[in-house]
Amino acid sequence: MINVMKKMQVLAIIIMVLSVACIENAVAGESALGPGDALRIFVYGHPDMTTEAKVSETGKITFPLVGEVLVDGLTPSEAEKKIANLLESRDILRKPQVIVVAASLQSQMVSVLGNVRNQGRYPIEGKRSLTEILAMAGGIIPEGGELITLIRYDGKKFVKEVIDVLEMVRVGDLSRDVDVRSDDLIYVERAHRFYIYGEVQRAGAYRLERNMTVMQALSLGGGLTLRGTERGLRIQRRDIDGNLKEISAKSGDLIQPDDVIYIKESLF
Repeated sequence: MINVMKKMQVLAIIIMVLSVACIENAVAGESALGPGDALRIFVYGHPDMTTEAKVSETGKITFPLVGEVLVDGLTPSEAEKKIANLLESRDILRKPQVIVVAASLQSQMVSVLGNVRNQGRYPIEGKRSLTEILAMAGGIIPEGGELITLIRYDGKKFVKEVIDVLEMVRVGDLSRDVDVRSDDLIYVERAHRFYIYGEVQRAGAYRLERNMTVMQALSLGGGLTLRGTERGLRIQRRDIDGNLKEISAKSGDLIQPDDVIYIKESLF
């Protein structure tokens, strides 16, 4: 009876270990291991060999009776096979069953900067989309814009991709919600602005909405003062070479980023 109970206890432990391994490795999506990752290593039938190890800067862990094992770039499954082969080839164990659980994958990180609530580095255990990472960072703050810049290394050079999240949501095209990779940089641009000064109620800087007209811009500024006039509206705008130009404008004209609208005083 005692032997049966012991077997049941051992079986329960094995089931628990396998469950943890399956769940955590499934979450991790069999991502490659790297420096900083924390691992839990189990050997079936040898609880004394249970080990918690952290991958060093050189990509190695230390395992009992084996010593240093290079695991950098391996998936947890590949690390299991490597440790098992080392144990068997050195006549330490026969046909060992090794389980490697990635407790945390600090090497699989993505950086989020710019106009989000919580800038920083976030783990991407498993498959994570751009919007999921933005949600982890607390979302885009009111000063943030709809354009997201994604910079990643393609193996040869760094490439830049600009993603319009507002347009993605408007058209319902989630194919633009790309999966992020380790070491990606996500930058949330500041929202475009325009400026009003002169004879308006509230001169200042304002967020530029899409397809905003001069009339809509003036309404944000509280409208004209009693001395203001819409005649002779002027907009200061930089051309593609960065040179500042002054152009005449009408109430229905569209505003562009960083435009400066000047409202003249009426002479009559």
